Amino acid sequence: MSPFSDFGHLSLLIDTSLGKTLLIADPHIGFELSRGLRIRTHLEEKLAEFVLESNADSLVILGDLKEPLGLSFRLKEMLLRFFSTLGDVRVLIAKGNHDGRIEEVAGRFSNVEVREYFLIDGQLFLHGHTKLPRIDFDEAFLGHAHPAYTLKSGGVARKVKVFVRTGKFLVLPTVNPYIEGFDVREGLKLVPFLRNAKKAELFLPEGIYLGAIDV
Repeated sequence: MSPFSDFGHLSLLIDTSLGKTLLIADPHIGFELSRGLRIRTHLEEKLAEFVLESNADSLVILGDLKEPLGLSFRLKEMLLRFFSTLGDVRVLIAKGNHDGRIEEVAGRFSNVEVREYFLIDGQLFLHGHTKLPRIDFDEAFLGHAHPAYTLKSGGVARKVKVFVRTGKFLVLPTVNPYIEGFDVREGLKLVPFLRNAKKAELFLPEGIYLGAIDV
């Protein structure tokens, strides 16, 4: 099975005033460059193809579109390929801690917008590495925590990515199939405004409710 077959499970498609809106978190395009891999995964191309196949009107990226902190020639090529493949899909990027200088590439495309956060229909979309903006919102979607959980059955332990709900916040797992993720308790500590969360509800990417845990 292709590692890219889980894109649908690791994303959300919701209705907003922008139309059908696809949410993804932490693609980390160019992770091969940072981690010394000798292979090309073509993640940026496969992810863009998935976005087109979803028939979404808009795409919200909850930060860390790219992994390398800088912007090398090879990384620029990857990002240009990603944006070019998306065509006229409206793209909103909530800037993450890995997204330095992302505007240098995104600025070439009239359909791509980069901000610290977006507030759409009372819903807040952000990365999650900084303090919470002082605005009113009904629900927030974020990334950054890369949440995962270890399932144990019959003496076998298996780490799986999860969606995490705590209060008004829904944390998405990384959409990158090559990145495993952090234990959910560890991951939430990386989000300044969730460090003191007491409870969290976990959902498998397939939508199965795992229950609530103490964090």
